[in-house]
Amino acid sequence: MVREKDVCWEYAEKLDGNKVRCKFCMRVLNGGISRLKHHLSRLPSKGVNPCSKVRDDVTDRVRAIIASKEDVKETSSTKKQKLVEVKSPVSVSGSKALVVTDVSSPVAKVFPTVTPMANLPSNNQDNAERSIALFFFENKLDFSIARSSSYQMMIDAITRCGPGFLGPSAETLKTTWLERIKCEMSLQSKDIEKEWATTGCTIIADTWTDNKSRALISFLVSSPSRTFFHKSVDVSSYFKNTKCLADLFDSVIQDFGPENVVQIIMDNSFNYTGVANHILQNYSTIFVSPCASQCLNLILEEFSKVEWVNRCIIHAQTISKFIYNSVSMLDLMKKYTGGQELIRTGITKSVSNFLSLQSIWKQKPRLKHMFNSPEFCTSSSYLNKQQSLSCIAILEDNEFWRAVDECVAISEPFLKVLREVSGGKPAVGFIYEMMTRAKESIRTYYIMDENKCKTFLGIVDRKWRDQHHSPLHSAAAFLNPSIQYNPEIKFLTSIKEDFFNVLEKLLPTPEMRRDITSQICTFRKATGMFGCSLAMEARDVVSPGLWWEQYGDSAPVLQRVAIRILSQVCSSFTFERHWNAFQQIHSEKRNKIDREALNDLVYINYNLKLARQTRLKPIEADPIQFEDIDMTSEWVEESDNSSPSQWLDRFGPLDGNDLNTRQFSAAIFNSNDPIFGL
Repeated sequence: MVREKDVCWEYAEKLDGNKVRCKFCMRVLNGGISRLKHHLSRLPSKGVNPCSKVRDDVTDRVRAIIASKEDVKETSSTKKQKLVEVKSPVSVSGSKALVVTDVSSPVAKVFPTVTPMANLPSNNQDNAERSIALFFFENKLDFSIARSSSYQMMIDAITRCGPGFLGPSAETLKTTWLERIKCEMSLQSKDIEKEWATTGCTIIADTWTDNKSRALISFLVSSPSRTFFHKSVDVSSYFKNTKCLADLFDSVIQDFGPENVVQIIMDNSFNYTGVANHILQNYSTIFVSPCASQCLNLILEEFSKVEWVNRCIIHAQTISKFIYNSVSMLDLMKKYTGGQELIRTGITKSVSNFLSLQSIWKQKPRLKHMFNSPEFCTSSSYLNKQQSLSCIAILEDNEFWRAVDECVAISEPFLKVLREVSGGKPAVGFIYEMMTRAKESIRTYYIMDENKCKTFLGIVDRKWRDQHHSPLHSAAAFLNPSIQYNPEIKFLTSIKEDFFNVLEKLLPTPEMRRDITSQICTFRKATGMFGCSLAMEARDVVSPGLWWEQYGDSAPVLQRVAIRILSQVCSSFTFERHWNAFQQIHSEKRNKIDREALNDLVYINYNLKLARQTRLKPIEADPIQFEDIDMTSEWVEESDNSSPSQWLDRFGPLDGNDLNTRQFSAAIFNSNDPIFGL
């Protein structure tokens, strides 16, 4: 008898032998359809790597298929035993309950322990998942928590404990474990501090406003191994007072040691000039640099304000709103795109705009096919409706597609730079060259259109050269071996003066600069260890800081300077901020004990997220794009009176440069909801 085709084949492509290719992540698996199911289920079993791109509905479907097959394999004696336990309500005890809940819990009242036989979960897997689901629903937890690496670690640890495990009480979590894990993180930060003597560190001052218009500054410290969250400070009462802000920065610099700090990165949302001047006057070896990611976002924001670019974005949003506000259209779109989303949510509104245009451009043939398909053309729900007619007109407009193509072409070089500087790795040695190449791409693209070339290059120069230029970037480019020894690089002469100025700042006395000229010549001419085969082969392979550490012994003074410069980041981290948590830390109503506990919680939470982002490889996560789309953005939400900032309105008045926050303060949470029960 011919075996019926497995329904899961719609998610895979059959290859030669017993191999299959997942249609979501394109990974090739050995072992056929069975291993594919475990791959799509994202369950830790069979030694199969879970799929990182599969849709949640597919995962649920595959898990149900796996669970049903496991249920069939159960012995009849086990089934009879379960029936006896269910049929006899008197004999059902707390240890045999399908869902273990506190009798006083609202969940226990709505979902009692003893349920009708028809509603019983089919097996232990369903029972466990149901209990976890109820835990999420009762406590208003964001579903994205299930993607956290610690989520599965927690489940695995509980499983290893076996039956009878009792979780820690609220008091134990708030006291014993909070203190223990904070101490563990503090020890980790102490270990990282040991490298500062060699690499130096960067202090990042991340400034934003909460939904009560309070100005908060989060201080982080970054070095090649890790970036750590230090603390957040409410500066609302002295936000425009240069003296008070300068005192605050003085205290933070002393926390890390002035001799260890190479630069301070701050945005321009507060009294930047006054504080920067204070630091430069009082700390001769510390540089002050604007945040590169903020500057790049401002460039993209200005791009999107150009009249024809803005019109293109609005037309594209017309299509996305029509699709995402109809369940049937969304299902149809997923069918034609192979389950892929049409739009993207980036770390800021302008990044979201250009990422979404890129996605729409890639899906162009599929979109056209969908709007010409029998499913669409014969549906009374869409036929002759104003929105559908508008979408069809836009999709058939060649001018629209030319504009999309142009938007993608001019934005992609700057999105690429943004990815490089936002990943948390030392990028100061590359930022100058990357921006030079991005500007060159504009010149090349508009070689036949001088007016547009001037428009976009003018935006870049105003936002980058005039506001963001730092001599540290020039010096880092000069010391980067992949740039210094590249014959195609033409800007080395123009940055030499900045390089010398940086050397004078970091080596302030003649004694410290002794023999520095000959060492610069040794480096530039690639003599000594700089010219050995290993050093030449590693120029474009290893990080510039590591290259100098390994091959810079021929110029020891220059080596120390180069390692300190090239080990720095040039941007703050870009992930969702914890608005509610920070808001509650600085609440006047909170008592001292609760405030200290919440401070510790945010310290732990922030550093766990930093550690996770550091571990993720670029192929696993895009540092400028969130995994979930923002269903309240202008690309989805329809409004009669939409405003450019509406997608962030639910967070109250925010600084124009704030990152988009979607998860922690999603609509399910009220702004007054307590965090962690404090």
